[in-house]
Amino acid sequence: MASLRLTRSASRALLRPSLSSSLSIISSSSYSSSSSTTITSPNFRLYHLFPDFENSRHHFNVSKKNLSLLSNFRPGIAWISTSSGVADNSGKGDQNNKNVAGGPSWIDLYLPRGIQPYAKLARLDKPIGTWLLAWPCMWSITLASTPGQLLDFKMAALFGCGALLLRGAGCTVNDLLDRDIDTMVERTKLRPVASGLLTPFQGICFLGFQLLLGLGILLQLNNYSRVLGASSLLLVFSYPLMKRFTFWPQAYLGLTFNWGALLGWSAVKGSLDPAIVFPLYFSGVFWTLVYDTIYAHQDKEDDMKVGVKSTALRFGDSTKEWTTGFGIACISSLALSGYNADIGWPYYVFLAAASGQLAWQIWTVNLTCRADCNRKFLSNKWFGALIFSGILFGRVFS
Repeated sequence: MASLRLTRSASRALLRPSLSSSLSIISSSSYSSSSSTTITSPNFRLYHLFPDFENSRHHFNVSKKNLSLLSNFRPGIAWISTSSGVADNSGKGDQNNKNVAGGPSWIDLYLPRGIQPYAKLARLDKPIGTWLLAWPCMWSITLASTPGQLLDFKMAALFGCGALLLRGAGCTVNDLLDRDIDTMVERTKLRPVASGLLTPFQGICFLGFQLLLGLGILLQLNNYSRVLGASSLLLVFSYPLMKRFTFWPQAYLGLTFNWGALLGWSAVKGSLDPAIVFPLYFSGVFWTLVYDTIYAHQDKEDDMKVGVKSTALRFGDSTKEWTTGFGIACISSLALSGYNADIGWPYYVFLAAASGQLAWQIWTVNLTCRADCNRKFLSNKWFGALIFSGILFGRVFS
């Protein structure tokens, strides 16, 4: 159980339900003044869109251990429990949810309470997913640029915003479809929909909002890219179901997350060059198989209990051998794509550095330690940055 120490001036934060997953020293009467307010339409109420904190299933559990904290309360000092209300001496809760264990995220501190659950549903406090989605886009846009020149920064900005929105939409779809499973998994049981902080209706409304913004970005691309981009939605909506049917959901995620490698090139060129783009796309798929298999080892015990599948369970003790093979395939595909694009020598220097980074991940990760699996997973933003830098300098010096 993690705890936060606050001064008297910050003690009012105890009354904010979003600061922790379990505010066990607060009674529900504290929110009696927050009852739902209706607007002029008799068929629509504000509570349909804004979260009902009073009825959240996990955010107001009172445990005996937490109540005992009140007897130790001293003026000017308060202790806030950040566990789910159940004592966990194993430390697994701390390893699984860094923001919970380490204190409130920037969402808790700076955003209005009514929109905090939506921001968490889109994982805005965990940008690694956006990086992993954006890097293949940036690789492709830069590779498609004219030799001797920098990439199109306007296009890069559009794809950066698109990655943020599509990642948020994907997380929303995932949480809506997996809400029953998430309640049984330690790392995911406090997600907004699974915990009851948001209703499925609220999640669907938020999904529509994100897709509408994404459509605005897609319409700024050429017609070829509009069709190509829209076709990726089939992968986005079906991915969360894969873990129920196959031990290879990570491969399906790779097909989904790296679609930007195709889209970025077509947005610049107006078509696809298979000799360059397909190796780039499949390098991303193999890369995803590496980092998401490592990531899946965090949940393997819970996955076995729930009955969902993953490559972590499929590979077991042979995980490092499998991920080594995927790593070699990833680097080989990147080399082939660069060769076919006639890219300059700096690309291969950075590719060698990226190879070392990927090898470090695979061979030093402790697959029995959730914290180390998460640490290696997060390091993949640097792998993506190395490849991007190689393509950028390789194009400039072509």
